[in-house]
Amino acid sequence: MNQTFHRLAMIAAIVAFCVIVLGAWVRLSHAGLGCPDWPGCYGQLTWPAAAQEVVTANQAFPERPFESTKAWKEMVHRYLAGILMLLVFTLTLKAWRDPQPSSYFRLLTTALAALIILQALLGMWTVTLKLKPIIVMAHLLGGLTSFSLLLWLVYSSRRQPAGRPDMRVRRVRAGIITGIVVLGLQIALGGWTSANYAALACPDIPLCTGQWWPETSFREGFVLWREVGVNYEGGLLDRPARIAVHLAHRIGAIVTLLVLASLALRLLRVPQLRAGGRLLMTLLIAQFTLGVLNIAWVLPLWVATAHNAGATLLLATMLGLLSKASDHRYQ
Repeated sequence: MNQTFHRLAMIAAIVAFCVIVLGAWVRLSHAGLGCPDWPGCYGQLTWPAAAQEVVTANQAFPERPFESTKAWKEMVHRYLAGILMLLVFTLTLKAWRDPQPSSYFRLLTTALAALIILQALLGMWTVTLKLKPIIVMAHLLGGLTSFSLLLWLVYSSRRQPAGRPDMRVRRVRAGIITGIVVLGLQIALGGWTSANYAALACPDIPLCTGQWWPETSFREGFVLWREVGVNYEGGLLDRPARIAVHLAHRIGAIVTLLVLASLALRLLRVPQLRAGGRLLMTLLIAQFTLGVLNIAWVLPLWVATAHNAGATLLLATMLGLLSKASDHRYQ
């Protein structure tokens, strides 16, 4: 693919990263229902500003009084997501109009376009189903998958040396794939923890409510589909269920730390991947530290948002490593 396609994919990946981090900030600011309708906000393309507009908005949605600080956050996130959608459609169009078409890029961009449409629907359902946890988590995972596909487009469309990576690089490929799977599962657990407002279910560390293993209810904590029409803002799970979700995320964090740290140490012994190994270890330590600080400092907004950003950067690093360890046959 040409350099224009590569640059456009890079811009789209950067915008996708911003959408993910901004979405986390909106959610953690409790602004996910800052606009109770979709795609507008209280019936407007922007959000109510004039006094009469606010009065009209409150009359139309008496169950959700207008709050300016929440409404503009939600709408800025929607605008940025709309820009991302346009960038993805442009990439897809360019892939299909390329004078030297590649079925690989056509397939990847078409899948990405379909996924971004699904993301828009999940964004709508997040609002209309009032922060239903499974929808919130699916929206997060859809955003990360979109980001991953865009990154893969960036890596695949750049100019690369012909041929295959040497044997030492290829030997760690299975470990990188395993690391991506483990990281993906941990991110899903983090999304479920956040969607169920269980981040502070254990307010102390390394203990949980002063015990190594307090009362838990994993069966209740991991019911994926619950009733429609309920407002899930603030979470509905009881204390044992939230503790179960939180502990699952903690255990997952330890497993992820061990798996990725082990991988990073292996990468440090491979000259071509040594820089990636250092970056992975640095991000891993930072991410684990942010997770601890979330509890120790009672979930400050900037730390919680940085924790979400850190997970996204870890994923980007792992995909970059996988690209270096893979064959380059897409030119």
